[in-house]
Amino acid sequence: MSSEKNTTISNGVMLNAYPDSIGTNLSDTIKMLQKKDFKDVFSLFYVLPTFFNSDLDRGFSIIDYNINEELVSKDDLKALKELKIDLKFDIVLNHLSVASPQFKDLLKNGEKSKFKDFFINWNEFWKGNGKYNDDDIIVPKEEFLNKLFMRKSGLPILKVPFPDGSEKPYWNTFYQSIIYNKIKAEDLTSIKGLSVNNAILICEKVNFAIDNNLDLKTFQFNELEQYKEKVLKLVYRKSSFLGQMDVNAKSELVWEFYEETLAKVKSFGCSILRLDAFAYLHKEVGQTNFFNKPGTWQYLERINQIAKKNDLILLPEIHAEYGLNLHNEVAKENYPIYDFFLPGLMIHTLETANNTALLTWINEIITKKYKTVNMLGCHDGIPVLDLKGKEVNGSYNKGLLEDSEIESIMNTIIERGGRVKNLYDPSGKKISYYQVNATFFSALGEDEKKLLLARAIQMFMPGIPQVWYLDIFAGKNNYKAADKGGSGAHKEINRTTLSEQEIEQALQTELVKNQLKIMRLRNTLKAFSGQIKINDVSKESLGISWLNNKSKAHLEANLKTFNFSITYTIGSETKKLVF
Repeated sequence: MSSEKNTTISNGVMLNAYPDSIGTNLSDTIKMLQKKDFKDVFSLFYVLPTFFNSDLDRGFSIIDYNINEELVSKDDLKALKELKIDLKFDIVLNHLSVASPQFKDLLKNGEKSKFKDFFINWNEFWKGNGKYNDDDIIVPKEEFLNKLFMRKSGLPILKVPFPDGSEKPYWNTFYQSIIYNKIKAEDLTSIKGLSVNNAILICEKVNFAIDNNLDLKTFQFNELEQYKEKVLKLVYRKSSFLGQMDVNAKSELVWEFYEETLAKVKSFGCSILRLDAFAYLHKEVGQTNFFNKPGTWQYLERINQIAKKNDLILLPEIHAEYGLNLHNEVAKENYPIYDFFLPGLMIHTLETANNTALLTWINEIITKKYKTVNMLGCHDGIPVLDLKGKEVNGSYNKGLLEDSEIESIMNTIIERGGRVKNLYDPSGKKISYYQVNATFFSALGEDEKKLLLARAIQMFMPGIPQVWYLDIFAGKNNYKAADKGGSGAHKEINRTTLSEQEIEQALQTELVKNQLKIMRLRNTLKAFSGQIKINDVSKESLGISWLNNKSKAHLEANLKTFNFSITYTIGSETKKLVF
């Protein structure tokens, strides 16, 4: 594989937000960034993918990579350029929306569609490697099924209607939403032998099931059971659905699409491109569907060749146990990596007043020269799976934390109001916690001293510090938003939209002022482009220094009291901030 990669990455601070996280659209965020309070605080802005046209999973179900004109304008891009803020975007490599032009063409033209092979027909993929169930879906052989990494319970499929009236299952690893529409008696006139009275009775039963989110397949028609199959076929035809449909990277049309997309995001001002869900892209019978080798490496290198043509830095997104060592494998290929370990380690460090696990990870970053983008909060949850150990080839690789310590983090956050996201085995059984959803401030027990110290430590970490907008303003868990959307809305607990008035009020608080002061220091001080040194202190303390010629910065923190100081030197002048 080529080692020639574009990996020069600004060492400044990165804002992370949706286009409408502040006010109603991206221009409102830009107005905030133009305030004197935010001068020199950020060099980068990770704008989440509702920047593009999308319809599900808060932007990660992409319809197309054109600008979402309801939230973003070309004037916004011009204003960000004037602020000297570079952009980071996502390309969702593994899937596209059912509303994408490609999938809509497939639904319209069926087997005659140009995009017939753009997506993955589940039954065709597994043909000869499993048995059909009662729903005409192939269940892979047990030895194949057990290798699949599930992001939800049940088989990762969505059945979609074709022009010939048939329904075909397509690979759907992530989210889907099926909306069943109510039926009327006149909709059932084509069913032979069904009286008007029975048609009315069936409609009442079906509509009751729809209103109460009952499973139509197991719902009892009782004395009218003989009509159930035909009625449900009609209900399914009348339904509407959303879904993130896995693309078939064996199709050259997919790679043409990637070529077009990378050129397009570059034209919008992108400098860093996060590869969302890339490890699920390569699929092969008999292998895992997550980071199988060498296929995933081959796809990553092919994407990188396109990125280099567009002068883009690729940031592969990998959520996996530390013990799998995938973060190290990706970093060895000279790619920047996401530091999904820091959020859990930070909570553990502050809750236990013990620096051991955090320093283990910092020293690994330094020793192995990882290029990282780190975070505390983000649009997703607080990762916990990532910290675990893992058995690999018969031997156990330790995690950054013991399982009991990870359990303690989860329990603490849940006790403070957090919600849980799980992983499942192929039978639908829960096998692991994946992440806990909460604002970082609420995860810390809404303790202002803890949040400020956490921010200071993040600013002294190696790598690019990415800052979730809500954390700057000490956002609390939004239970109303999390409950409103039902079982799939747990992430909304940490996505509260802030008004201009709320921003103005928050900017008067010492917590927000101090966070911005520390972030501005990280963004502007030359020391942070130099060398990092971990100072020898007790487990209940933390000492980190940065040095670049005459520019110096030093953090000294007490992990029990959460008091800390930052001493920094510019030229011959030394200053000290005490918190």
